[in-house]
Amino acid sequence: MEQQSVQARWERHTQRPLLALAVAFAVAYAVPIVDSSANRSLTVLCTATEWVVWAAFATDYLIRLALAPRRGEFVRTHWPDLCAVVLPMLQPLRLLRMVSTLLLVGRRARMASQIRLTTYVAGAVVGLLMFGSLAVLSVERESPRGNIRTLGDAVWWSFTTMTTVGYGDHAPTTGLGRMIAVGLMLSGIALLGVVTANIAAWFIGQFAKDDLEEQRQTEAIETLTEEVRLLRAEVAALAGRERVGEEQPR
Repeated sequence: MEQQSVQARWERHTQRPLLALAVAFAVAYAVPIVDSSANRSLTVLCTATEWVVWAAFATDYLIRLALAPRRGEFVRTHWPDLCAVVLPMLQPLRLLRMVSTLLLVGRRARMASQIRLTTYVAGAVVGLLMFGSLAVLSVERESPRGNIRTLGDAVWWSFTTMTTVGYGDHAPTTGLGRMIAVGLMLSGIALLGVVTANIAAWFIGQFAKDDLEEQRQTEAIETLTEEVRLLRAEVAALAGRERVGEEQPR
């Protein structure tokens, strides 16, 4: 129980610093892509920042693992965190570091009880739109047959892909770009399902409240009707006794 409380305190105290590091990662990831003419020192600084952020999340995972009362169960129930930590080590690509950081941020954000589902979905949409645009721009801008050359084109493509509209005016031509497109399409469908389910649950909850209130009113009316019936019966009984008393000879 003490170890669990220590683990909970660690997660509570490190949540905001890790989210701040995630914002720093987003800036470091975006700068070299948006500014293609960035000098080497800036590029190296951004790359180092990305690795520092990933290392912070990896350290956080190892500490939570050490604080867990049952480490085997922790690994089984937090296997996406482990995959996100190991993924960049298998092949040190910037895209893999981006995917792993997004996954780790999402896992930690869901642990916070104060973050509502709507806020989480909105943050996921903005994050996927931003990182999807930057990722496809980084792999498609130098492609000979690519037609996604500017950030505006990438944002427009990401938006139409996430919403599964797909106008076709912009499309990835590289294998990695198509993998990003598949990920965005699946993520867009999943988020749309979450939003739809949330709205449906809200309406069902409202209807359930209305039905419960109507049931309570019906029960109150039935109770009142029964009380009136009993009261009438008592009044009739009293009136009958009075008439019997009046008819008796004096």
